[in-house]
Amino acid sequence: MFVIIGYIVCLGCIFGVYIAHGGNISVILHALPFEIITILGGALGAFVVNNQPKVIKATLAALPMALKGSKYTKERYMELMAMLYDILQKARKEGLMAIEKDVEAPHESEIFKKYPTVGSDHHVIEFTTDYLRMMVSGNLNSHEIEALMDSEIDTHHQEAHAPVAALARLAGALPAFGIVAAVLGVVNTMGSVGQPPSVLGGMIGSALVGTFLGILLAYGVVEPLGGLVEQKTEDAAKELQCIKSTLLASMQGYNPATAIEFGRKVLFSTVRPSFTELEGHVRGKK
Repeated sequence: MFVIIGYIVCLGCIFGVYIAHGGNISVILHALPFEIITILGGALGAFVVNNQPKVIKATLAALPMALKGSKYTKERYMELMAMLYDILQKARKEGLMAIEKDVEAPHESEIFKKYPTVGSDHHVIEFTTDYLRMMVSGNLNSHEIEALMDSEIDTHHQEAHAPVAALARLAGALPAFGIVAAVLGVVNTMGSVGQPPSVLGGMIGSALVGTFLGILLAYGVVEPLGGLVEQKTEDAAKELQCIKSTLLASMQGYNPATAIEFGRKVLFSTVRPSFTELEGHVRGKK
């Protein structure tokens, strides 16, 4: 919703002030289809050349997600930490081997089924069970597991930022394609130099529309969208860091209630539940 409102404000102010100052909107509307095809067609073609198929696919998948509200809410994090508390409490009471079935078959685990939001998230469950499995095996110490976690989170971060970088490059290219469209318009105008001034003026105006659209699409549409995608990737990485801090605290000997405190502290303040909220939620789930 806020994305749409932002675009309406951006475009409304730009075109509204142009019209209010006596600008002829018909000049822009007349040139719009041809300039849009030239600029977007050239930019999209270069975008395909500039990115591997996996990056193109990831970018196309990220765009619809950017238009939706963030799924990383306080309620989601409380559910995540309640799930971690349950699994760690079971391991503490019954021994690490007691959670082996939960780890090996998470979709059949009663603990994970209690938490449908995070329990159905493939990335959360895979990340959690992978390191719980290492804890059960007992072959690695906390420092070695922390290094592995950091490597995996860094890899996830790089993959998630590929669409961000692709959109940034696209935004940087759009003004140049706007200039290309404008130059083509000027070339067309020079070929009609014998026409009356009123006709030549209209042709030059249409050519300048190309430069205008290239800059507008770059800094008014694509670049803000890339920034929004980047913020959402940071939210996704924070969830993994929360799991990491909780599991490492458990490995270092802290009880489950204290371990989830380590996880709570790494969350952004806007979605971080208070100690009382989290304690009440965990007790309610118990």
